[in-house]
Amino acid sequence: MSNSERFDFKFYEWEKKFHDRPFLRQPFGDQWEEYTWAEAGQMARKLAKGLKSMGLRDDAHIGLISKNCREWIIADMAIMMAGYVSVPFFPSLKGEELEYLLDFGDVDLLFVGKIETWDDIGSHIPKDFPMIRFPHYRGCTVVDRGEEWFDFINRYQPLKEPHVPKLSDLWTIIFTSGTTGNPKGVELSYLTLDSTKIITEEVNPLKVDFSGNNDFISYLPLNHIVERVVVEHVCMRFGGSLSFVESIDSFAQNLKDIQPHVFFAAPRIWTKFQLGILAKVPQKKLDLLLKIPLVSGLIKKKLKKNLGLTRARSTVSGSAPIPVTQIEWFSKIGIYITNGYGMTENCAICTQVDGRDFGKLDSVGKPQCGVEVKIDPKTEEVLMRGPYVMDGYYKNEKMTKATLLDGWLHTGDKGYLDEDNYLYITGRVADSFKTSKGKFIEPLTLENYFGTIKELEEVCITGLGLPQPIALAQLSEIGKAVQKEELIGFLEEKLAAINADLENYKKISTLVLVKEEWTEQNKILGPTLKIKRGNVEKMYAAKYKGWHEDPKPVLFEK
Repeated sequence: MSNSERFDFKFYEWEKKFHDRPFLRQPFGDQWEEYTWAEAGQMARKLAKGLKSMGLRDDAHIGLISKNCREWIIADMAIMMAGYVSVPFFPSLKGEELEYLLDFGDVDLLFVGKIETWDDIGSHIPKDFPMIRFPHYRGCTVVDRGEEWFDFINRYQPLKEPHVPKLSDLWTIIFTSGTTGNPKGVELSYLTLDSTKIITEEVNPLKVDFSGNNDFISYLPLNHIVERVVVEHVCMRFGGSLSFVESIDSFAQNLKDIQPHVFFAAPRIWTKFQLGILAKVPQKKLDLLLKIPLVSGLIKKKLKKNLGLTRARSTVSGSAPIPVTQIEWFSKIGIYITNGYGMTENCAICTQVDGRDFGKLDSVGKPQCGVEVKIDPKTEEVLMRGPYVMDGYYKNEKMTKATLLDGWLHTGDKGYLDEDNYLYITGRVADSFKTSKGKFIEPLTLENYFGTIKELEEVCITGLGLPQPIALAQLSEIGKAVQKEELIGFLEEKLAAINADLENYKKISTLVLVKEEWTEQNKILGPTLKIKRGNVEKMYAAKYKGWHEDPKPVLFEK
């Protein structure tokens, strides 16, 4: 690659071709406001001109903290047009967390938008810190500082010659949600972003229409690498419209209204979809209806329409393991989930398995175009390399050297490759824990056994220092509807069946149904809906011994 080779920003082509077609669609109740490709482009150019007028340093770091909305996309484009580096943050960050990252990330200016926590984070941002605030959204806190979005934009003429970055230039710094310690700033170049086009152009797993007939929905945090690449930049590269969700409460209705061509969800969301269907149509009734030829087609069509997936050419799961039984369940109603494996450090590009590849659904698939995968023979760690790998961690040379060795990214995941080169993930290197008997437990492997139990929404295997592992679980809405004694008897049978297949040291001594819901607010779940095992330990470790020693195999937390 030549250092002078430039990034080809396809937005400009679609802007000319789709001048008056909707690009960004924002819901306000039942109404949708639309910006055309031309309108969004002009606003981004004006904003870029304004940014360049502020006397910022070369390659300035521009922060973004907001839930997904049209202004987020326009600001992101303007940052690139002005020749700066985007530093997006999870909108759920606490004030002290944002304060740390603004300092550590050397952020020069901050866009603040659709958030509910300004009262907290505002007190942690210096009064003189340069800020531009998005228009106020109903249900969000009022940001009372910084330049107002439209006032700022309308002061400037559009930038006539937007910056054209080199492929070797730094595109963005993404701070991972992190399961332990402070987040790490992943540095991604324009080369990594540009290289992702290989996937869609060569094998097209997203079933993108190259003529621009693509409708996307954006609801997962836009600072997350999958949303940024698979939604934002795929839309700008291949054309279409990008619609947003107004709130958590309106998500289901917004999704039905949009009926996107591509839909990505974390496993927790697929679980909620599944449990929502089963709450209305019990499994036995659904099985019966699906066996009747004429009725089966109508049922599948109705379920997909109610979910908002009638037009979906591609449905994808990622960010955490999804049970094979769940992929199989959705396939029976005509939804075939592609399971992807990747991380911020490799631009979310590593392996994938199609939902129709029925013999390999327990894997995370084969390496994608340009990816090589191997297993460290000593640690069983998954190693990968390819054009999608980060430059390193911002201001953390030690961690960079430990993660990037001889061109290989050390993923932190454990796994193996089968004879057909399909990758299987068995756990995280850091998640393994030792029982008091000196045996190592891989939590993920054991958690997968609970995937078919619809009465449970989430399960976490733990028990550091106990003689046997224990399982902590949350009840699903289906589980909550069952009488307590009946539920205990049912779960005791399920636990006994699971333990019957396990080696003695892996047998789970106790299944504990916890009281408090696991959420992002109490920090058990991260912004990408993964369980933060370290925080589980903090919340429950003091009770482990008592739970393990209780003679009853299934307990309700008191």
